[in-house]
Amino acid sequence: MSKVAVISGYKPHELGLFSHNDPSIEYIKLAIKKQLLSQLDEGLEWVIVSGQLGTELWAAEVVFDLQLEGYDDLKLAVITPFLNQEENWKDEKKEWYESILIQADFVDSITKKKYENPWQFRLKNQFLVEKSDVLILLYDSEKDGSPKFLYETARKYQENQPYDIHLIDFYDLQAIVEEEQMKKSDF
Repeated sequence: MSKVAVISGYKPHELGLFSHNDPSIEYIKLAIKKQLLSQLDEGLEWVIVSGQLGTELWAAEVVFDLQLEGYDDLKLAVITPFLNQEENWKDEKKEWYESILIQADFVDSITKKKYENPWQFRLKNQFLVEKSDVLILLYDSEKDGSPKFLYETARKYQENQPYDIHLIDFYDLQAIVEEEQMKKSDF
């Protein structure tokens, strides 16, 4: 049985990350990779992101890395809430986004129009949850932020459907940081 995962989470500014080279990003990507590897063992074939800056594009990069590591059957879909979501982004962010779209296996928009109002985000959350088997979310309930809405949509959906939610919280990230530091100091 093929499995589909949605990955989302905080945007860079919600985590206080303002540089594409911030070392914290590597730990976030390791946490995502760990989740994906366990899902691959359970038949994961598709990862869906909506193309948001931050967690979603880092997750896309992790998918590309896994493809290079021999997980050829793993595919990435970028399904945006509306057309031209990157329209008002800075050039550097647009280039990063475009590089992800070029490598993705599938790209589409849920509403075939530009941004009109917040209902497009609600529709996106509902669509992503209904089209997937599992949500992997970088979200800590103690730190409010944009992932809360997708999390609430998934929880509501979970009341009537079998649906897995895997949160990556700050404790998980801290554990990965410590694990990596131990590897480096050769304990």
